[in-house]
Amino acid sequence: MRKNGLQVAIDGPASAGKSTVAKLVAKQFHYVYCDTGAMYRAITLKAIRAGVSFDNVAEIAKIVHASRITFKPGDDGQKVFIDGEEITEAIRQEDVTNSVSAVAAIGDVRKELSAQQQQIAKDGGIVMDGRDIGTSVLPNAEVKIFLIASVEERAQRRYKENVQKGINTPLDELQLEIEARDYKDSHRKISPLTKAKDAVEIDTTSLSIDEVVSKIANVINKTLK
Repeated sequence: MRKNGLQVAIDGPASAGKSTVAKLVAKQFHYVYCDTGAMYRAITLKAIRAGVSFDNVAEIAKIVHASRITFKPGDDGQKVFIDGEEITEAIRQEDVTNSVSAVAAIGDVRKELSAQQQQIAKDGGIVMDGRDIGTSVLPNAEVKIFLIASVEERAQRRYKENVQKGINTPLDELQLEIEARDYKDSHRKISPLTKAKDAVEIDTTSLSIDEVVSKIANVINKTLK
């Protein structure tokens, strides 16, 4: 085992419940939680604010190399910062959500952020969620989980989240966006969304959050024995 515990990699498509359960699993085992999706969203937000086209790979590469992304615990969850500015809510807005796949497909962006993620995880005691953690970022993670859920269920989840945030996007539109995101994530040339051969697949469609956390905790506890 690593100095601080296991590396736990949780992958899966958009709105499969990765971040929600990863935070709870990390809390249960007193591990650090790293939201890799927030890192890609942070770079996407910075590119949007700078007016940089997502086709301009060279400029986006400059942005990722010049940016410092940090996380800090807050009373209502983990807060995300870029270059010292808190962007926790800003990176969850629709323009970022619909553009992050394009940024995540850029080789220089993935290379730089993957290196940062590997550094965060090197001593273990980490729960990291994303699209390619078990296959690319932490291929030697002791625990690999791949969460799935139906497109309909994931659209419902996103819709409920948006309503709570005051964002009113029609359900059918969200379903189309998720289907498009799935296609982009699974068909990109660099580190596509795929299940690692040694990952445990959990279908969260009909499960509560607590049930998913319990299943993952069981896998971790078996590994720790």
